[in-house]
Amino acid sequence: MAKAYQKTKVSIIILTINSREMVVSAMKNISGLKTDNLLACTIVVDNGSTDGTQEKLKNYSLPNMDYKFIETGKNLGFAQGNNVGIKESLKNNFDYSIIMNDDIVLPKDFLTKMVDFMNSNHEVMMASPKIFFAKGYEYHKDRYKKKELGKVIWYAGGKIDWDNIYTNHIGVDEVDNGQHDFVTDTDTISGSCVIIRNDVFKSVGFLDKSLFLYWEDSDLSQRVKRKGLQIRYAPIISVRHKVSASAGGIGSKSNDYFLIRNRYYFAMRYARLRTKFAIFRDTIRLLFFGQGWQRLGARDALIGIKGAGPWIKK
Repeated sequence: MAKAYQKTKVSIIILTINSREMVVSAMKNISGLKTDNLLACTIVVDNGSTDGTQEKLKNYSLPNMDYKFIETGKNLGFAQGNNVGIKESLKNNFDYSIIMNDDIVLPKDFLTKMVDFMNSNHEVMMASPKIFFAKGYEYHKDRYKKKELGKVIWYAGGKIDWDNIYTNHIGVDEVDNGQHDFVTDTDTISGSCVIIRNDVFKSVGFLDKSLFLYWEDSDLSQRVKRKGLQIRYAPIISVRHKVSASAGGIGSKSNDYFLIRNRYYFAMRYARLRTKFAIFRDTIRLLFFGQGWQRLGARDALIGIKGAGPWIKK
């Protein structure tokens, strides 16, 4: 008897908090995705919303795939909130987890193309697509001609500056002319949209909940790469990102606190010794001369405070 064909199982994990209309818009987008030869499920993890998200989405359904709504009861942060969805995916023996923000807009063939890429490239453990700014969400709108809006790159691979411990998006703010249309190795995937083989979590562990917010995608990327496994920027398809629509943007308090604090932890884990000393000195400088939440982030880095820190009042 011929062996029955087994469909690939893929979950889409969306973490949300107090973004009811944004996640409803994401559900409408997902309801139009092609799911040819796939068993798909969208898992929405609500991180303690108080805006009626639960009432709106608890009994939601999708026409093209299964749907599950999970309430955490409180804000667990980006890392641990997504871990809840990942563990649900693992429990149900899915092959892949796609982690994506609720402000990402997907083309209809996103699922099929990303899964086909992973199924055809067994050496790749994680991959992020090309990510554009959604039209009107560009950082520097006045820089571009009207016809260029919607064609501005936000992510075309990630590069870590190992001398200063900063992550940079390759291609950011560039108008797309096909200059980044090739699959490449990348220092870091984008946590806003990434497909991951679920076996990876069994090998290197989950997103680091102690980081709470920011740097968790770079931390996971380094753990995967240092196991000798491969991650890729895969522009076989592109998505659009309503940048900063679902979280604090550049200069926000959360940005100031978590980026500074977690940069320090990332450096202490992965940087060479000379760079660790440089980051230590820079963190001391921010402790005395930073602004507001920057000083708090520097202080907590130096004394080892992790998780939500003072961000969520106990």
